[in-house]
Amino acid sequence: MEVSLTSWILATLAAFVIGMSKAGIKGIAVINVTFMALAFGAKESTGMVVPLLILADIFAVIYYNRHTQWSYVFKVLPWMVFGLVIGVFIGKDLPESLFRIGMAVIIIITVFMMYWWDRKKIKTVPTHWTFSSSIGTLAGITTMVGNLAGAFSNIYFLAMRLPKNHFIGTAAWLFLIINVLKLPFHFFVWETITWESLVLNVKLLPGIFLGFFVGIRIIKLINEEFFRKMILVLTALGALLIMVG
Repeated sequence: MEVSLTSWILATLAAFVIGMSKAGIKGIAVINVTFMALAFGAKESTGMVVPLLILADIFAVIYYNRHTQWSYVFKVLPWMVFGLVIGVFIGKDLPESLFRIGMAVIIIITVFMMYWWDRKKIKTVPTHWTFSSSIGTLAGITTMVGNLAGAFSNIYFLAMRLPKNHFIGTAAWLFLIINVLKLPFHFFVWETITWESLVLNVKLLPGIFLGFFVGIRIIKLINEEFFRKMILVLTALGALLIMVG
């Protein structure tokens, strides 16, 4: 696999952003999707990113494990798996151009969701099963099609009013499980993970380490109220970035 200097720079930046995102700087994950899509193509990049996500998820699980709220994981996980399977079939034979358009549409929807939630005056915690099922299914589809489930999971955990560390720790376990489940589909169905791409992943590990370290330092300085606002703003900005890209 021949990789240009520009692609290397974009991929390294993507790895750094993944590390920061998994450390708790939620909402910026869309940026790594954009960088990887620009470097390697929309569909090919979806598989190349997954091993990096899993490694960063492991770091997050180790660091935030004591804060995990398993009841929220179990509520949304089955629906995410359901959506993931749907995403496998939706994205398998999509042409590159349509794949990119699909990713852009997902982001547009995300922006409106974020805006609606931010403007909503009554923000009671949703308890009906249709909320977790709809958000979980959309998150499952988008995590397979473009590694873009973060925006939907952010909405879910914000709606549940989870404190900062509980939010990060619960999301860490949820996405570690989901990303591991995605591996065989990328290997054997889409064939977007190869031995060559895994070698590239290994070379990008320093970016993950550095991003996670920096993210941990930053997240300690952020209070609860600012954390919620930061997630909304960064997710919206990331959405605009991938649409422009």
